[in-house]
Amino acid sequence: MATQNPVVRVGVAAIIHDEQGRLVLGIRKGSHGEGQWQFPGGHLEVGENYFACAEREALEETGLDVQAEKLVAVTNDIFNPQRHYITLFVLCRRISESEQPQVLEPEKCECWEWKSWADVRALVNGELGHTKVFLPIVNLLRDHPDIEGSYSSRS
Repeated sequence: MATQNPVVRVGVAAIIHDEQGRLVLGIRKGSHGEGQWQFPGGHLEVGENYFACAEREALEETGLDVQAEKLVAVTNDIFNPQRHYITLFVLCRRISESEQPQVLEPEKCECWEWKSWADVRALVNGELGHTKVFLPIVNLLRDHPDIEGSYSSRS
């Protein structure tokens, strides 16, 4: 049996904000990064547009109907020699501001919460109780420290 060579995968993260600028984050379950805070998202499928992927993943995971608006960042995420991702961060707007995120894939996510960028930075820096953050978000803040100011919340 031949061993399969590792490949670089493409992940898409949906940055979904509310009218106060807070972001939807959840705690991962059952896969790499278990127990870590994440944005909604997942793997880009063959032939899929990354905006469509962000919209699909947000709906599947949170029940939020969103409109992808802008690619705001890209990170190079090497978890280990066998697991390497390029993550595309897509800014998304909720179609209905009254909708709230729900856990629709309980085997993959413990909860969804609204967090400010300051909260996310505090999580990465270990300043809050639950301090584990998924590597792409850690790299996002390291490589794009001005991410919050790099887009208008109503672009």
